[in-house]
Amino acid sequence: MKQQVQEAKGKLGILIPGLGAVATTLIAGVEAVKKGLSQPIGSLTQTGSIRLGKRTDNRSPKIKDFVPLAELNDIVFGGWDVYEDNVYQAAMKAGVLDPHLLKAIQPELEALVPMKAAFDKNFVKNLDGTNIKEFDTRYNLALAVMEDIKNFKAAHNLDRVVMVWCGSTEIFHEAADIHDSLEKFEQALKDNDSRIAPSMIYAYAALKMGVPYANGAPNLTCDIPAMVELSKETNTPIGGKDFKTGQTLMKTILAPGLHARALGVQGWFSTNILGNRDGWVLDDPENFKTKEVSKLGVLEDILRPDLNPELYGDLYHKIRINYYPPRGDNKESWDNIDIFGWLGYPMQIKINFLCRDSILAAPIVLDLALFIDLAKRAGMSGIQEWLSFYFKSPQTAPGLRPEHDIFKQLIKLENTLRHMMGEDLITHLGLDYYEDTAGQS
Repeated sequence: MKQQVQEAKGKLGILIPGLGAVATTLIAGVEAVKKGLSQPIGSLTQTGSIRLGKRTDNRSPKIKDFVPLAELNDIVFGGWDVYEDNVYQAAMKAGVLDPHLLKAIQPELEALVPMKAAFDKNFVKNLDGTNIKEFDTRYNLALAVMEDIKNFKAAHNLDRVVMVWCGSTEIFHEAADIHDSLEKFEQALKDNDSRIAPSMIYAYAALKMGVPYANGAPNLTCDIPAMVELSKETNTPIGGKDFKTGQTLMKTILAPGLHARALGVQGWFSTNILGNRDGWVLDDPENFKTKEVSKLGVLEDILRPDLNPELYGDLYHKIRINYYPPRGDNKESWDNIDIFGWLGYPMQIKINFLCRDSILAAPIVLDLALFIDLAKRAGMSGIQEWLSFYFKSPQTAPGLRPEHDIFKQLIKLENTLRHMMGEDLITHLGLDYYEDTAGQS
């Protein structure tokens, strides 16, 4: 497969629907790193290393030196938003990054002005924006987004483009017959069917043009048969959904440990306070339900109550998200975990995670953009399950349970990279070290 991976020549455009706190934190961060003002902490593609061969080989290059990824200096950002603020103004309002840092990169950020967004207030009732495209049918709206992509690529002389959704969480809705096939979906676009969400418009436009698409929200978007079909038709990678940041990140770290030690879990209560735009959107019950469904599946898929009823059969899992403006982007989460051990004796674990939502999400967006571009150049299309490492609710093939254990997800990601570059996969079995020694004695 190594011979199939094309080099990352020329410029890469990263288009982002939703230039809010997460996107502006990413863009400002990349510009700061390019100027030597900061370090890309939290980005696997920039700071992570990967072991190759046996432990005794001592081969552990940086991932960015192992696989051909786009350089930060070759990245050009663009995007859409319902508000007219340029990225500098939006970043200042988001309040995530220090104003002194933003001042140092102000010209670069001010140059990035959002394109008019494809928007339907019925899907995000708590947002009121003015920077919105007018349309008669959703099909023509999709054509307008395609024109934006085409113009963006030409204006910046780009070789490749990827798209990562950083917009708001849309209301909860389930797949319908119009999502069952590409033919039905395209007809529904022309019929201006109200069951087609704005995120689907962006995904359709991107995939139609062969632009890889990653879904950073829990929206029903590229995880419908129509989009999977289109992604295969245009040989384009897709991945989703919902960036794995604060509380869910902690669950995918801790729950595998409890499961590994065969410790029982009776209850897991999770609550959050968040004051940014995402928190305001999630204050609407219909939008919160979308997020809740995404977050709820994590524990069940890791602990598998169906296989371990004596340990997890009575698991009670409750999630709450509360909009609290004073906290801004500095989300705080509390977890109370009731566990039990030998002979059923009860114990408790308490977690108070004072995290920064966009600080955790920004490197995820960067990694997804670079990896999904790599996948395109490697000739990979359709669902990219190896990117599950970054998602709360990983997209998989129909009938296949997602893998939520972050350690298994990392093994899957690293082995995919090894496979791409013609290196041996690593199973961590380790018996060969001892068998060789025994044979020599």
